[in-house]
Formats: sequence, C-alpha cells, structure tokens
Amino acid sequence: MDLKDQLKNLFPDHVPEESTQDTSKENSIWMQDAPLICKYEKRKGKPITIIEGYTGADNDFKLLAKELKSTLSVGGSFKNEQIIIQGDYRDKIMQLLKEKGFKVKRVGG
Repeated sequence: MDLKDQLKNLFPDHVPEESTQDTSKENSIWMQDAPLICKYEKRKGKPITIIEGYTGADNDFKLLAKELKSTLSVGGSFKNEQIIIQGDYRDKIMQLLKEKGFKVKRVGG
C-alpha cells in the first residue's frame, strides 16, 4: 500500500488536482545587461583565462563555469566571483557566451 492508497483511505471524498508545474529548464541562467569581462593572465608562468562581472546568483555562475569547463575539456575553478579557466581560450569562451546570449568584452591582449 503506497502513500496515495493510504490517503484515499483517510480522505475518500478528496479528488486530487492535476499538477500543472512546468519542469522544463530551457534557459536557467540569468542574463544580464552589463557585459562579462574575459581577460588573459599568466600566473606562475602558465596562461589562464578569467571571466568576471556576472551580477546574478553565484549558483548560476557556477553552472556556467561547469558548462564551460566541460565544453572546452579543460580544468578550472570558481573563486571570488570569477571563473578561472586553465589556458588561453578567450576566443572560444567568448563565442560560447555570445551563443548563450551574453554580452562579452575582451580585456588585455
């Protein structure tokens, strides 16, 4: 006997309503008006690409970082409201972000 059967036994006159929740997550990342900053640095002699300037929720930015890392098949991290990607992937990252609908500004080099 599952929960629905138990509830029917307790409340025989109750008619359950149809659930109208939309579970599709088409574009769950918040888009902003100000451009994201994509810049290049060298730390300890190794190139990195830094993306910063996102004004939405940290969880959305973390999801974006995870998606970028898996798409580019590179390592990276999310620290201090910045996405740090190992390597110089500014062009590819800017193209991916523009396809998602973000405005991107290239800084440095």
